[in-house]
Amino acid sequence: MSEPAYEFGVVCEAPADQDTACLLADRVLVHKIDWLDAEMLDMQRQWRGLTSATSFLRWDDVGAEAARAGFKHVVFGHFSGEPGAHDAFAARKALLLFAALDRQPDAVLLVRDADKDSERRKGLEQARADKPWPFKVVIGVAEPKRECWVLAGFDARESEEGTLKQVEQRLSFHPVRDAHKLTAREHGAKNDAKKALEELTSGNMERERECLRDTPLQTLRQRGEQVGLTGFLSELSERLVPVMGGSQRGEK
Repeated sequence: MSEPAYEFGVVCEAPADQDTACLLADRVLVHKIDWLDAEMLDMQRQWRGLTSATSFLRWDDVGAEAARAGFKHVVFGHFSGEPGAHDAFAARKALLLFAALDRQPDAVLLVRDADKDSERRKGLEQARADKPWPFKVVIGVAEPKRECWVLAGFDARESEEGTLKQVEQRLSFHPVRDAHKLTAREHGAKNDAKKALEELTSGNMERERECLRDTPLQTLRQRGEQVGLTGFLSELSERLVPVMGGSQRGEK
């Protein structure tokens, strides 16, 4: 079997984050590139970590991988004269690791939960602007967590309407329209994003995927402004789509 034409690196926190980010990226690629169909994806692109046998590089592993690669001094220093914001150095290390590969990826996705940290996006953007990287760098920051991106695509089925009302009453706000009000501090807390999503989807990962796979992209854009999803979809359109080239479709 021939290798995919394009390789895209992914840096994220966990398998669920990789699944969410890459599912959304695939949707944008298919909808924006006129010659690309969903059935062709596996032949055209591969999501990977530092090796083709891994699907992503975990943020928690970046430091150890950078030390193993011998990046000791080059990862420090300022960013355009400014000190590095949160995650700036980790992102710089991750990008250096991908740049050092024999086969460099065509793009790298940096995907992170904000966890109510306003400096996190700035740090990733500092790392992206740090060098003329040999690949496109796409940034996705979920506000406050990945689960809020999934909630932006949640449309209650008839059997789920009662649960949605119960969750709304418990929270005192709508968990889909106002997902940005959810928190990331303590798992199981009243306003915990994970808890709200687990209640609405009964902890079913396939139900989560349906929220992102079946909801129109335009709806995700409209609902996702305050949770960072709209920004991620724009980054995908502006930075990832051109890598694969071709004329582009309108959004659906």
